[in-house]
Amino acid sequence: MFAGLPPKKTLLLALPLLSSWVEAAPSSKFRLGSRDLTFDYGSNKVHGVNLGGWLVTEPWITPSIYEGAGDSAVDEWSLCDALGHDEALSRLSNHWNTFITQDDFNQIAAAGLNHVRIPVGYWAVAPIDNEPFVQGQLDVLDNAIDWARGAGLKVLIDLHGAPGSQNGFDNSGRKGSINWQQGDTVTQTLQAIRGLAERYAPQTDVVVAIEALNEPMIPSGVNQDQLKQYYYDVWGTVRDSNHDTAVVLHDGFLAVDSWNGFMNEASGVWYVMMDTHHYEVFDNGLLAMSIDDHVNTACQFSKDHLQHVDKWTVVGEWTGGITDCAKWLNGRNVGARYDGTYPGSTALGSCDGKYQGTVDGLSDADKYNVRRFIEAQLDAFEKSTGWIFWTWKTEGAPEWDMQQLLAGGLFPQPLSDRQYGTNCA
Repeated sequence: MFAGLPPKKTLLLALPLLSSWVEAAPSSKFRLGSRDLTFDYGSNKVHGVNLGGWLVTEPWITPSIYEGAGDSAVDEWSLCDALGHDEALSRLSNHWNTFITQDDFNQIAAAGLNHVRIPVGYWAVAPIDNEPFVQGQLDVLDNAIDWARGAGLKVLIDLHGAPGSQNGFDNSGRKGSINWQQGDTVTQTLQAIRGLAERYAPQTDVVVAIEALNEPMIPSGVNQDQLKQYYYDVWGTVRDSNHDTAVVLHDGFLAVDSWNGFMNEASGVWYVMMDTHHYEVFDNGLLAMSIDDHVNTACQFSKDHLQHVDKWTVVGEWTGGITDCAKWLNGRNVGARYDGTYPGSTALGSCDGKYQGTVDGLSDADKYNVRRFIEAQLDAFEKSTGWIFWTWKTEGAPEWDMQQLLAGGLFPQPLSDRQYGTNCA
C-alpha cells in the first residue's frame, strides 16, 4: 500500500509541517517511499514484558533500594536527594548492573516473548542542572540492546518520566503535582526524545519503537491539545533520525478509541501505535469483583475499545494482580485498598503478607484466580495488536512478577495454553 511514494529525502520537507499540525497536518505527498519495520505489527502479535523498576526505579518493585534512605525517599528524585550524589550513584549503579542481566533477556525469549518495553527517565538522557538525579542508565541500555539482539527480541524504549512529572506518580521519577507543560518542560522532554532517537532509532533491527511519554494524565492536569502537538513533534523528531521506527502514543487515560482519526495514515503520518494500560486493582469497586467479573471486565474492555481502533494498539501494561496488596504498590508507606489501610477505602479482605513474597506462597484459590485472569487477558488483548505485561521481576509482588508467574505455572507455557478454556469469544 506504500507503492509509488516519494523518496527518503522528502522527509526533511515534512518535518517543518509538524510544528503547526492544528493548521495543517503533514500531507501524504511527503510520505516516504521505502518503509520497512523489522516487526510486522499488522500481521504479528506483540507478546512482551516490561522491564519495570530497572532504569526508572519504583519503591514497590525494589523496596530494598529505598529502605535505609529515610521516609522522605518516595521516588527516584527524593531518593537521590536523600542519599546525595555519590551514594545514590553507587546504589543505583549496582542496581542497574544486577537487577536485569543478559540471562533475563534469554529467559524472556525462551518463554516465547518477542518484545521488551524498557522505561527510561528524561534525566538519563537530557539531565537538567541542579536536579538530584544521577546518570549512567544509557550505558546499561546500550547493553540491553545488545542482549536483546542476541536473544532475538525487539525493544520498545519508553520515556517513562518527563520534567515536572506528567502524572504525579512515583513512576514518573517525581511524585506529587503535575507540572509538565509548564515553563520549558515540553522543550526539555523533546530534547530527551531527540537524544533517544539519535542514539537508538538507527538500530532498527532491535529498537522497533520509541514511546513518546508514559501515562500523561489528561483528566488531572495535562492539556490534550498541547499533548497532541507534543506527539506530532515527537514523531517529527524520531523521523529526523529514522523513518522506520514506530512512534508509540499513550492514550492519556482516555478511551483508546477516542484517539481514532488522530495521527493515522490518512493524516500523513506512518508507523504510529497507540498504547493503553489496563488494571483492575486501583479502585474499590474493581477490587470487590469476583474472578468471573474480572474476566468479563477484561473481555468487555477489548470488545468496547480495542476492536474499534484505527491504528495499531498494544496493551502496554497489565498484570495478574487482583489485589493492591503488594508492599508500597500505591506509594511508599501508603496502604492498600484491599485491606482498608489506603485512605478513604473500605476493607474487602486481609493482605496478611499472602500477596507479598513469592508465587509459591499464594493459596490454591489465589493461584487459580491469577492464572484464570491472566488467560482471559491474553485472549482479550490478542484481539488487537498484542500485549506487554507489567512487569518482569519484583522483590516481592507475586501477582506482578512474570518471572515468578512463569516458574509457578501461573503464566501459560506455551503462551497459547489454556487451563480454563477460551475467553472473550
